Amino acid sequence: MSLIESLKTRADSQCELCQSKDLLDAYSVPPSENATIDQSVLLCSMCLSSLNATEASEHWRCLSDTMWSTEPAVQVMAWRLLTQLNEHAWANGLLDGLYLEDDVLQWAQSIENSHDDDQLMTRDSNGAPLATGDSVTLIKDLVVKGANFTAKRGTSVKNIRLTDNPLHIEGKVNGTQIVLVSAFLKKQA
Repeated sequence: MSLIESLKTRADSQCELCQSKDLLDAYSVPPSENATIDQSVLLCSMCLSSLNATEASEHWRCLSDTMWSTEPAVQVMAWRLLTQLNEHAWANGLLDGLYLEDDVLQWAQSIENSHDDDQLMTRDSNGAPLATGDSVTLIKDLVVKGANFTAKRGTSVKNIRLTDNPLHIEGKVNGTQIVLVSAFLKKQA
């Protein structure tokens, strides 16, 4: 059984953060060397695109339920998101009530130790590090909002640029400069 199918079975085919059933994909929780079911979560496209977006704070109110998950990878994601939203009183209240086992807390905090010049390393869907100038391939069809087209699976994106957000890259698809979620990309050899 593939990773995505195993995650769908575990999560009852819904996002493990917000319970949406739309456009689900596997996300490897950093820092993980291999994308195993124990180190991954099933996320919807909204959660995936909002992982570092504090402006989506209302969406993250779903963490009041998610933080009680029995899955360590989901607990790590809830802790990291609540920590990222620390300017909101409701997020601080939830974070104060969140208890993590020592090894899970260490995993959640390990992201702070993996910073390279205050930025996380941008990785593709397989965990391979991406750098400015690399070429990548889309691993699924992506609807490009505002440009009225769908970037098809298998499309090559050459000469990418990294952004301030380690989960996103910039590249040209169909002659249009767009931001892409790195979890939907595979680095070309």
